[in-house]
Amino acid sequence: MAPALEDGEFDNDDYYSLLNVRREASQEELKGSYRRLCMLYHPDKHRDPELKRQAEQLFNLVHQAYEVLSDPQSRAIYDIYGKRGLDVEGWEVVERKRSPVEIREEFERLQREREERRLQQRTNPKGMISVGVDATDLFDRYEEDYEDVPGGGFPHVEINKMHISQSIEAPLTTSDTAVLSGSLSTHNGNGGGNINVALRRVTSAKGWGEVEFGAGDTHGPLLGMKIFRNLTARCVDSISRPGACGLVAPRCWLATSPWPCRSTHIRRDCCLLRIYSLFPVLTVFVGPLQLGIPHSFMMMSYQYKFQDDDQTKVKGSIKAGFFGTVVEYGAERKISRHSVLGATVSVGVPQGVSLKIKLNRASQTYFFPIHLTDQLLPSAVFYATVGPLVFYLAIQRLVIRPYVRAQKEQDLEKHRESSASDIARKRQEAESAVLLMQESVRRIIETEESKMGLIILNAWYGKFVTDNSQKHERAKVIDVTVPLQCLVKDSKLILTEATKSGLPGFYDPCVGEEKSLKLLYQFRGVMHQVLSPEGEALRIPKQSHRIDADT
Repeated sequence: MAPALEDGEFDNDDYYSLLNVRREASQEELKGSYRRLCMLYHPDKHRDPELKRQAEQLFNLVHQAYEVLSDPQSRAIYDIYGKRGLDVEGWEVVERKRSPVEIREEFERLQREREERRLQQRTNPKGMISVGVDATDLFDRYEEDYEDVPGGGFPHVEINKMHISQSIEAPLTTSDTAVLSGSLSTHNGNGGGNINVALRRVTSAKGWGEVEFGAGDTHGPLLGMKIFRNLTARCVDSISRPGACGLVAPRCWLATSPWPCRSTHIRRDCCLLRIYSLFPVLTVFVGPLQLGIPHSFMMMSYQYKFQDDDQTKVKGSIKAGFFGTVVEYGAERKISRHSVLGATVSVGVPQGVSLKIKLNRASQTYFFPIHLTDQLLPSAVFYATVGPLVFYLAIQRLVIRPYVRAQKEQDLEKHRESSASDIARKRQEAESAVLLMQESVRRIIETEESKMGLIILNAWYGKFVTDNSQKHERAKVIDVTVPLQCLVKDSKLILTEATKSGLPGFYDPCVGEEKSLKLLYQFRGVMHQVLSPEGEALRIPKQSHRIDADT
């Protein structure tokens, strides 16, 4: 179906489906389908006043569809904007006499302007809340310290640090943006904060620059500058000069991608060399090396992304340097439309064992680092690994899945309510079309029976319940035997990949849900059966549809 002018609007009139032609159909294909439907719906073929009135409505609808698709300019507008784009009233975006190529270029220009207007209205807020938890008393207790203390038998878990940051963007022009950010942090009773203002300018499609001003009670006044430049399609260079208390320290890095990808990073206290090896999109391997004072280290990390709807990722890394050795492993998964939950276990010497939980909700991030023990205790590693997994599975089954299911049903219900009048109209049109098809179908069946051709015995369209776990659901299907038999020509039935609900005699019995077309037909005296998903082309008869005698 052609896209609509505005997002979220409902348009159930698919001219390609109504004429049962491909979106790339030629003028000859359009003309042949149009002539056939005109013969079927011509008002002069019906004497009954009610049938004649219904035939006039369907004949006009078919004629309107053919007029639009047979005209190159109107067809280009319909392909881009949908049916509403053809309305004369309010049409001010494209001149009708332009060529299809010019119309598409104009549409792309209008899309860019619309995005720019949306940009002007967007502040793009981003925030992060980090809460550090000290849970070392769970695994590394000093029993003698609690013998005479009331309630000393219970482990003591406390919050020892917290960090809150927030930023908003204010587009000044299409290329200039102001960014205001601030943060507050506290650790063991001591805290502070800072506020930063940055001005960013996009100089071209290949680069941008940024100047930053800041002040706070932790680092004092700050003045910084960043320059980003895309040197080639696979090489990116960035230079920044952040400074605190009047001291300016240079920093720059160079990155190329994809495989292999190398980057260098020079900081005031060290030299960092990163080597990336990016295999196909599902796998990412990173190997940084940092040499400097006071920290030098090397690290190897690996990430794999599963091909599932939840966008599950597993990752692991090992980091070794003067400070010790740290091994981290974890996973993250999409739990709802806008939320991603992740957990990472960190095991190191002398850092101990920690569990890091992170929740990304839209543009907000909630981070909970939980320090379990300062020593390498197998029990801490075990509970840090198994605990989040068991907790997630329980929450997934008891909370997330019911919530997502309820949300989906609520969205479907809203969709049904908003399109109820349109579906009622389409249903009435479908019922009228079936009545008008009866005489033509009778002649087609007689012709096909005389040569043992294609006979549609039964056909249903809609949602079929086949999974045992969905037995409580009711199948939502309509009988489309007559409309499909009417489309049979020379013992063949050809349906395009267009939406089947737009075919003559069809309508959508379950808005927003997956639909299929199930046919039981006879060809050359042999029974055949096929189940065709929505959006797939169908051609019958086929040898693969044949039902064996034993079946």
